[in-house]
Amino acid sequence: FCTFSAMGRLRAEASVAQNRRMSANPNRFMLWHAWIPFAAFAALAILLSTTDLDLRIADHFFYDFEAARWVGKDTWWARNVLHTGGRNVMRAAGIFGLLALGASYVAPLARRWPALVRQRRPLGFFVACVAIVPLIVGSLKQVTNVDCPWDLAHYGGERPFVHIFEDRPDDLPRAACFPGAHSSSGFALLGLYFLGLARSRRHALTGLAIGIGVGSLFSFAQQARGAHFLSHDLWSAFIAWGICLALYRYAWRENVNPAAPSPDSSR
Repeated sequence: FCTFSAMGRLRAEASVAQNRRMSANPNRFMLWHAWIPFAAFAALAILLSTTDLDLRIADHFFYDFEAARWVGKDTWWARNVLHTGGRNVMRAAGIFGLLALGASYVAPLARRWPALVRQRRPLGFFVACVAIVPLIVGSLKQVTNVDCPWDLAHYGGERPFVHIFEDRPDDLPRAACFPGAHSSSGFALLGLYFLGLARSRRHALTGLAIGIGVGSLFSFAQQARGAHFLSHDLWSAFIAWGICLALYRYAWRENVNPAAPSPDSSR
């Protein structure tokens, strides 16, 4: 047992050392966390914006043409659990993080739970991610002027399908369905990946899986309701990743270990 524990500690230390070396090399860090993800996203975004793949996916998986309805429309699991419930859970997580951060500045609470003081920066980073990502994506929805699938004539609505970057006819009503705001609240949890970088590869990958998993689950619910296409949520995921990456690079711009207390954390 002691041997396995020692091996586990050695692997964790090696992983942390590797992450620190990567953080110490900005070019390598940005290659794996910015340029490669951007290239993959760009390829998918171009594919979805120049083909009818969005429609094909919705036709095959989410819209029942015989019943003339979306498979998740007005269902308890899509509307009540994953949409309303998921939104409330994410808000609760943000509020809990904010309260924990605020408690770290209250002397009696800080003395009782000193770990809060040591984790001020990670808590601040988490709160920033879950607040800023949905705020920016939600704001973008108001200016992009892209229709929801349920409004399209192809699915029983009244509007034509217009690709994201195509010229939209001026006589169409204003739309606000791109990017996917609800899925962005789940993809905001991609910030957990960056928090995990300082501990071990396993922690980082666990955070990555949580962010992708929750965001994808929210995406599935919204696409099943007819609220969004796959491309809408793909953009939300990439925007969330970019924001979390930018916040991480700002918060730890001096390349300190996020899991360790900052020099002034105990003041």
